[in-house]
Amino acid sequence: MLKIIFLVFMGAGVPVAIAMAGASLVYILMTGNLPPFVVIHRMVSGIDSFPLLAVPFFILAGNLMNNAGITTRIYNFALALVGWLKGGLGHVNVLGSVIFAGMSGTAIADAAGLGTIEIKAMKEHGYSTEFAVGVTAASATLGPIIPPSLPFVIYGMMANVSVGALFLAGILPGALMAILMMLTVAYYAHKNKWGADVKFSRTRLFKALMELAVVVGWPLLLWVVVGKLGAPAQLSVFVGLASLFVLDRIFKFEALLPIMTPVLLIGGMTTGLFTPTEGAIAACVWAMILGFAWYRTLSWKMFVKVCLDTIETTSTVLFIVAAASIFGWMLTATGVTTDIAAWVLGFTKEAWVFLLLANLLMLFVGCFLEPTAAITILVPILLPIATQLGVDPIHFGLVMVLNLMIGLLHPPMGMVLFVLARVAGLSFERTTMAILPWLVPLLLSLVAITYLPKMVLWVPKMFY
Repeated sequence: MLKIIFLVFMGAGVPVAIAMAGASLVYILMTGNLPPFVVIHRMVSGIDSFPLLAVPFFILAGNLMNNAGITTRIYNFALALVGWLKGGLGHVNVLGSVIFAGMSGTAIADAAGLGTIEIKAMKEHGYSTEFAVGVTAASATLGPIIPPSLPFVIYGMMANVSVGALFLAGILPGALMAILMMLTVAYYAHKNKWGADVKFSRTRLFKALMELAVVVGWPLLLWVVVGKLGAPAQLSVFVGLASLFVLDRIFKFEALLPIMTPVLLIGGMTTGLFTPTEGAIAACVWAMILGFAWYRTLSWKMFVKVCLDTIETTSTVLFIVAAASIFGWMLTATGVTTDIAAWVLGFTKEAWVFLLLANLLMLFVGCFLEPTAAITILVPILLPIATQLGVDPIHFGLVMVLNLMIGLLHPPMGMVLFVLARVAGLSFERTTMAILPWLVPLLLSLVAITYLPKMVLWVPKMFY
């Protein structure tokens, strides 16, 4: 009965959050077993969670980076590093998304922020609008895979697993996805005989490589100073951060300090300096320091606008989580999840078959539901089955999030489609066709992540 009411609401075009809460309320009123106030109580308790505090702060950090001109710096850095390759701007698109993914945590922010710059530049250099839109859409899916990630925060809360471990689990899969996308760009460049988009410059390349060396070398040096030499951790971090600002001032690096954002977050979480929630606050403080004090590209007027945008986005996300909380509770209370688990386990007891079926289901659901809503609905249904079949919850979280990110590229509800269609000035149909070839590297990544769990779990097992 509950499922039928929910499907009726969805078929009538009711927004998914209202459909979930409304279906639960109607079911309670029809059965009369519980007081209607239970709906409000469960919705409030569903968002009364410390890990969920990370949601508004990660959204705020991404918005601050977007409005402080950080995206332009990331684009210029990627251009210096790989723009001289054949099909250079396609490679720049992917690399820029890898870097920005370490700040925004969402695919839509990536598509709207970097996508505006990248599509315009690619069209000016003679690339077809369809190719520009396709590579931008595909690379935007890296946003929630490479840490930090808003979907991982929601999944971690629903599945009761470590958000920090989920963040670490996304590193190698994110790298694999980026490599496959760059190979796809190289294929198109060879097929269409594209040349480089910027002239090769040893000076620019050397400077970009220096930035990368600092990004890699700084945490290693800090680890030696604190871990091996026994220096005070807080003092060492403070001196290390001060040295980054000094290096940036001396060498006038393009994007050293923004690129350090994911390094600081992951480093702080793995060393126990702060929790993922506190890390989200640290990301906001870091973005404000860069925007207000260092680059001086943020004004108080812009800051107020960014905060209002963050409030709007956060309220939408948390309302979906709250509505899904009561809906998921009702599914469990009415025995729907138990019945589904029994049916699946009666059909197969092989983990690989279950993962195949789960992938097909999540790809389908991702086409119709926003990722936050899909996670909150699917976790109570699928995770118990996965656990019974020996699938690690962290591994299953990566599989679920990637499926739902691919769903963002599909009609009828793909938000990345709508964003890029507006940015590029393409029709919805042409945007959909432009993205289809880029499903190949994404689906190959999905197969690898699904059936090579060691690739996902290797990094988190080093620290957890």
